[in-house]
Amino acid sequence: MKISIENLQDKVEFNESIEKLITKVSGLVIDTEGVKIDCKVDITLVDDAKIQEINNEYRNINSPTDVLSFPIIEGCEGQINPEVGDYDEDGHAMLGDIIISLETAKRQAEEYGHSFEREVAFLVTHGMLHLLGFDHEEEEQEKKMLEEQEKILTKAGLKR
Repeated sequence: MKISIENLQDKVEFNESIEKLITKVSGLVIDTEGVKIDCKVDITLVDDAKIQEINNEYRNINSPTDVLSFPIIEGCEGQINPEVGDYDEDGHAMLGDIIISLETAKRQAEEYGHSFEREVAFLVTHGMLHLLGFDHEEEEQEKKMLEEQEKILTKAGLKR
């Protein structure tokens, strides 16, 4: 798996430890969901102002959010169709883009009473599952997605 992480914000400290966590959790999602193709994910870390701008542009919601996912390849609850989608020059299936507001992640970690690391891992997991075709529009979908998120975070050693 190929992961590109770009930090475009300066409000919350971004260090090697957070970068390694993002890489580890992204890989755990791929392994846990049994994705068998080589894939690529682009993760961009931003502040609240930038994610609000993106949220407004793509979803017509003029407020900040914690994570946005933009899938490229077609998937349904972890089952990827490798024949539908784009590939990079190295042959990696491009799953899509994840945008995370580290500013919101920090605030939410404090609100929920857990570590910043757990919140970042949760947002990465949530975004990755969306790229793999999971959703939470309906109650059953939400239940399954929450179960998958907790399973992955437990594997990462980040239980509640």
